[in-house]
Amino acid sequence: MSYREEKFLTYSGPGKKTDVGYTKDMPAEEISSLFHELLNSGIHGFCFSLYEEGQGPGHIVSEDQIRRRMNVLKPHTSWIRTFSCTEGNELIPKVAKEMGIKTLVGAWLGSDSEKNEEEIENLIKLAKDGLVDVAAVGNEVLYRNDLSLEELLEKIRYVKEHISDHIPVGYVDAYYEFVNHQEIVDICDVILCNCYPYWEGTSIDDSFHHMQHMFNQAKGAGKGKRVIITETGWPSQGEGLGGAKPSHENAMKYFVNANLWSKDDNIEMFYFSSFDESWKVGSEGDVGAYWGIWDSNRELKY
Repeated sequence: MSYREEKFLTYSGPGKKTDVGYTKDMPAEEISSLFHELLNSGIHGFCFSLYEEGQGPGHIVSEDQIRRRMNVLKPHTSWIRTFSCTEGNELIPKVAKEMGIKTLVGAWLGSDSEKNEEEIENLIKLAKDGLVDVAAVGNEVLYRNDLSLEELLEKIRYVKEHISDHIPVGYVDAYYEFVNHQEIVDICDVILCNCYPYWEGTSIDDSFHHMQHMFNQAKGAGKGKRVIITETGWPSQGEGLGGAKPSHENAMKYFVNANLWSKDDNIEMFYFSSFDESWKVGSEGDVGAYWGIWDSNRELKY
């Protein structure tokens, strides 16, 4: 009997009771043991954190740096998600494929039309080179109001016209954007949703139930289409938000609940994130630097 089977507990959150939450009332040492068992057995996917200390968007990253980080992740995942196709990010799918890892490759879209064109053309090239298993055209573009809905739809349509039909094409955004924009659902082959109870101020005790609710909203909007959770996670330190409190124990609890659910219900999920990245402090506050399972020096935090 595995540690997971031996220590299975029933989660009783608000609303409907479910038996796929695992950490309620579990002692800290048992949470730690289950965390390590899960990580060592491998999870579905990780979001690939590219930047080391002193780096951030705009920094050109080398293939050697990517390989160092990919070597850490290789024993623990079967998929990698990327966020951009420029500045060295376009090398991540190549390295991943060499290591037998599947790829969800994203083109980063913003308000710079010239940069958007470069991202999209590189995504198409990577797809034609056989390095893309799922293509993502943009990440939270509607959330940031960087493009209009029609501009975004046009870019998704363009990518679909220029890559093979066997590669699913989607768009990444918060789960509720798919509820609010049927046009996005209709044009996408796959629904790529971000689900963050933390950013909605939910306590760790209610976070699992909330995350399921987010996923089910996106699934309902998708009307039978494949749904992938492209980001979910919990920070290990920093300033809290409402009832959401960062800590090492809470981060491990969330990791265990999310990934056991992913395994038991066959939910495709990319955990955010692989490594701590300090540049995110600028946009997210001090908590932004502490979402990784490994720290910025590639050392396991837990």
